[in-house]
Amino acid sequence: MKAIPQNPVVIIPGVLFWDSLYEPMKDVLAGHISKERVAVAPVTLVDWIGFPPSPEKSTNRVMKAVDLAVREMGRKFPGEPVTLVAHSGGGTVAMIYLLEKPFQGDVYQSAGRVAKLITLGTPFHTHEHYSKIKTDFIFRHLQADFFDRYRVVSVASDKYHGNNDGSFIEKMCFRFYKSVQEDGNVAGDGIVPAKSCFLEGAENVTIADAEHLPTPHTRWYGTKEGVKQWIQWL
Repeated sequence: MKAIPQNPVVIIPGVLFWDSLYEPMKDVLAGHISKERVAVAPVTLVDWIGFPPSPEKSTNRVMKAVDLAVREMGRKFPGEPVTLVAHSGGGTVAMIYLLEKPFQGDVYQSAGRVAKLITLGTPFHTHEHYSKIKTDFIFRHLQADFFDRYRVVSVASDKYHGNNDGSFIEKMCFRFYKSVQEDGNVAGDGIVPAKSCFLEGAENVTIADAEHLPTPHTRWYGTKEGVKQWIQWL
């Protein structure tokens, strides 16, 4: 394996997940990068839901947490561009953050602070309502020169096939995939279909053995086995 770049890394949690769930992933990355160079954006469950509930504003709250983490890394390691590693819907939040266009009133200046974005199981093509708010915004503002400023790597797993006439797991995958896109008879990570993660202009990488949910006893993108499959793009 080639040498792993030592740029500071900020991990961005996925939708309805919070920062402490990603400490094991941080520890895995710290086996390749010094631990002080890896941080998890301080995202809470309340950031995603809102209080009172306002999930349509979740992107704004999470972007604020991401910006705090990026700026903190900038203070610790001045002049060293950050790599964002974003899981699931955190990847579309990261894209909006990097686009530097007003989103529901908020805009951040990330130029010079971030060089690369790696997304893990991020659906860029979806018909789920709150996700589509983000993806519609991304495709409205995304230009080819974005990929000149930022290297984007979209990682997806095709571990599980959906099949409405198959086993219990295949039926469950079919339902999850169909909630993202029209066809549930496709491969994915158990929650997100792999082809929904393909983003034109990015480096699209399909890995064979990763699950979506960062829960105990799963081989998700942030486990030692999961990270091993995509760390070469870090």
